[in-house]
Amino acid sequence: MAEQEGLKKSYHKSEPLSSKTEQRALVVNGAGCIAGRMCSHVSKLLLQGNRVTIVNAEKAMLSGHRYKTIELYKEHLEINSATNPIHGPFHPRRPDRILTKMVRGMVPKRKTSGVEAFKRLRVYIGVPDQFKDSKLEFFEDSKITKPASYYITIGDVAKEIGWRGEMLGG
Repeated sequence: MAEQEGLKKSYHKSEPLSSKTEQRALVVNGAGCIAGRMCSHVSKLLLQGNRVTIVNAEKAMLSGHRYKTIELYKEHLEINSATNPIHGPFHPRRPDRILTKMVRGMVPKRKTSGVEAFKRLRVYIGVPDQFKDSKLEFFEDSKITKPASYYITIGDVAKEIGWRGEMLGG
């Protein structure tokens, strides 16, 4: 009986978190941002109850050596089911799906809070017409600090691993 009361108490502790923070809709510009840092900020905002939309997913940056990064992604594509590859795992090749999977790895995807948070995320290639007039925000510490030649865009990686470049511009 004491364990059940403890569960109820811990359940109620997580409830005020979403009511304390103001829930708002954010449009985040991915251009010129380091993808991992941006996704960690986005996942935190999602868990607080905010709706987050990422635009310009193909212009988000990955740091590190260009050819080594592409090679690691190509090696990752070779992982599949031993019995039947149709059963997965499925590897994203589009930039918006790559960013979505990054955020998914940063939220507790099997808990209710993580599932609800993940439903509040939208990622787009380019800037759709509905967000052209919106204020595009970014995170200051996720902007690139070196020249762009030290980074590779997610769009370039996606083209190397099989994305054909469709769906640009919304």
